[in-house]
Amino acid sequence: MATPIKEWSKLEVRAVVRFLFSKGIKPSEIHKQIAETYGEGAMSRSRVYQWCTWFGEGRTSLGDEPKSGRPKTSTNEENTTRVDELIRCDRRMKIREIALKLKIPKSTVHEIVHDTLGYRKVSARWVPKMLTEDHKLQRVAISQHLLQRCPQDNGDEDTTHVGVGPGGDFQANNNLFDNLITGDKTWV
Repeated sequence: MATPIKEWSKLEVRAVVRFLFSKGIKPSEIHKQIAETYGEGAMSRSRVYQWCTWFGEGRTSLGDEPKSGRPKTSTNEENTTRVDELIRCDRRMKIREIALKLKIPKSTVHEIVHDTLGYRKVSARWVPKMLTEDHKLQRVAISQHLLQRCPQDNGDEDTTHVGVGPGGDFQANNNLFDNLITGDKTWV
């Protein structure tokens, strides 16, 4: 017995069904040969019978027929732009509020916000999931600016910075980084 083929497509298996059916082989034998060649999960017995019926009725296409149903019209460029504008105006707006304001389904707003625009909620605010190139360049520029402001260890007396000390009082400090506060901007 031959080793089953591990990688196959639906169209490939359907083409084999069509070929064997055109040679006059019965559907039960076709299913047996497909199971031996492609493995048990390639196509069920009832599906082989279904395809044999279709090929017997004159079908030549191996692809899936177009599905009926409601077309996807809400997720378009206009709605994406409108959702993005609303989020940029008020980052605390909820998906339900956006859906009511724009009169589109909540599921569509959710898809636009998460999948198309790539936002996620952080501390009740919408923020981009990934940093854009502009965001990355801005962070590099700020970091370089801070490094330039940081005094070199050359004993300069005029590089003193004022900051809040441990007791809450203002103190002079020679190191800029002792006064630097970092954290998530939504926290601040």
